[in-house]
Amino acid sequence: MQNFMDLAIEKAEENAADGFKKGGPFGVVIVKDNKVIAACHNSVISDCDATAHAEINAIREAGAVLGTHDLTGCELWTSCMPCPMCLSAIIWANIKVVHYANTSEDADKIGFRDKAIYEFFAGKSAPLELIREETPAAIKTFEKFMEHGEIY
Repeated sequence: MQNFMDLAIEKAEENAADGFKKGGPFGVVIVKDNKVIAACHNSVISDCDATAHAEINAIREAGAVLGTHDLTGCELWTSCMPCPMCLSAIIWANIKVVHYANTSEDADKIGFRDKAIYEFFAGKSAPLELIREETPAAIKTFEKFMEHGEIY
């Protein structure tokens, strides 16, 4: 429904009206059963939190409202295609439908680095170094988790 996208864009515009002091030009709405569960904007700057993207904020809010980490049955409406971090969070939250307006190319044009992350995943660049520290004690917690028998 267009009104959900309009609300996502309205959330993005809240940051524009404030001179982007809270964060980037992104807004998100999470809907379940045709009802808005969460409506958020980016707050990376005001929260001093690189993960405070609109999608992450909305997922956290929706989880709190619904009392679960599993957002099965929800749809997400966003003013821009989610970045790789947000796409991962959306997948972890079990959201199966994402509606977006602006593209990742549009975000790249205004200085956001999604493209570099996609290139890293594709093995085309290395913006960071990953070093495995083989530590036998670390696997013990995984073994305890498997013994617990409950996978969320």
